[in-house]
Amino acid sequence: MTSTKFNLLPGRSVWQSAVLLAVGFWLSGSLLLDLVVMPAMYASGMMTQPGFASAGYSMFWVFNRLGLLCVAIAFVGLLSLLRQHKVAGWAIAAVWLLLGVTFVLTYVMTPVMSGLAMPLNWLTSEASIPGSMAQMHGIYWVLELVKLGLSAALLVAVGRRFLGERLEAGR
Repeated sequence: MTSTKFNLLPGRSVWQSAVLLAVGFWLSGSLLLDLVVMPAMYASGMMTQPGFASAGYSMFWVFNRLGLLCVAIAFVGLLSLLRQHKVAGWAIAAVWLLLGVTFVLTYVMTPVMSGLAMPLNWLTSEASIPGSMAQMHGIYWVLELVKLGLSAALLVAVGRRFLGERLEAGR
């Protein structure tokens, strides 16, 4: 019985490809959400609409679960690469931190921010953003910057490491 390996990035191991693709997908999705989707919603006034809290919660629910899946793939891939001595130990610490940040964003920040944004007084026609939401946005952006920085560092480290291996193999 023979097994066929499917690898989207030839010249790399399956785990190298999995880590690069999962972290790259997650990083690009985060940048798209943070730099395009959310500013467009804010500029169009959607954040003051009564249904925005539930729509935002649904959008972040899906995105955060995809983030958990991506960080899990990266974690398993990096453990496999560590066992093969193909990745530095700091990468495991970085992916642990990414896992923690993702859990906080998924199970703390999103529910709390959605709860703060829910309109509880239906008798008033004026929708406003609560004052405590600014503090939550600050915490969100700090966590998001940590996530983006660690993701980029992992991409550079894993990509550079394996680019170096390909160059050495070609000599």
